[in-house]
Amino acid sequence: MKIIFMGTPHYAEIILQKLIDSRHQVVAVVCQPDKPVGRKQVLTPPETKVLAQKNGIPVYQFKKIRIDGVEPLKKIDADIMITAAYGQILSQEVLDITKFGVYNVHASVLPKYRGSSPIQWSLINGEKTIGVTILKTLAGLDNGPLLLTKEIDILPEDSVESLMDKLANIGADLLLKGLDELESGNYKLVPQDENEMTYFPMLKKEMSPIDFNKSAETVSNFVRGMAEWPVATVNIYGSITKVFKAVETNYLPEKNYANGEVVCANNKQGLIVKCGNGFVRLFEIQPQNSKKMKDTDFLNGKKVEVGLNIMQNR
Repeated sequence: MKIIFMGTPHYAEIILQKLIDSRHQVVAVVCQPDKPVGRKQVLTPPETKVLAQKNGIPVYQFKKIRIDGVEPLKKIDADIMITAAYGQILSQEVLDITKFGVYNVHASVLPKYRGSSPIQWSLINGEKTIGVTILKTLAGLDNGPLLLTKEIDILPEDSVESLMDKLANIGADLLLKGLDELESGNYKLVPQDENEMTYFPMLKKEMSPIDFNKSAETVSNFVRGMAEWPVATVNIYGSITKVFKAVETNYLPEKNYANGEVVCANNKQGLIVKCGNGFVRLFEIQPQNSKKMKDTDFLNGKKVEVGLNIMQNR
């Protein structure tokens, strides 16, 4: 098949590479515009753009595909469009351009976890399994009929990054199988059960502050799901500190503390905080204007008083 591929981040790059390596022909790649990255705000191209250019594939970066993408896409000789974390909602006019329409590689077992951040929300919610779905894209959000799905276990050591890599590779293999089925005509599209549908919103920086009124398990899951972006945060003496890893601990303080208060802070046991139910150790952190480090290394050079409340929104 001749494919127009739409995707922007690393997750999409993995899928694009497998399509390039397959018997199919990627005739165009559509991704988001280059954006400023890092403290110096260096204009940086998406991973999919770099990969496409390396393989001599034309790249299109529409600011608003609904407005300026329709006519250029109609001029491309393609059989199908594939989306994977593209980043824009497609109009019906775009959906109707190719013979087979548009199919999406979504990182959840639909109809659960519709939306743009299914991996992150699965970890935040403490799910034990996750998966990937190949679905036909309709005008709504992740609501089209299902072509293929596959579910896997979430392992204790899994992170957002590791799951993105796993699901992108599984999704790419599933997509290749789906393309074969579509091409042969031997396929079945199954409508989603709307009664089973769950939707979770896009993550935002405003969501970053940790709520220590919640259980230690909930806090640990929250930090795990936010670790890629926008990253969970606490307030240590007025400095917003990022938290990349938090683990439940059985630490027993000698007296009662309020939620969000530091109950232990030393370079042997680490930085331990009281939660609504239990305690968490802030195992890996990044102080403002500094590098990522273990809590014990941080406490080697910074004194944090026991009893300090580090919850931002209290």
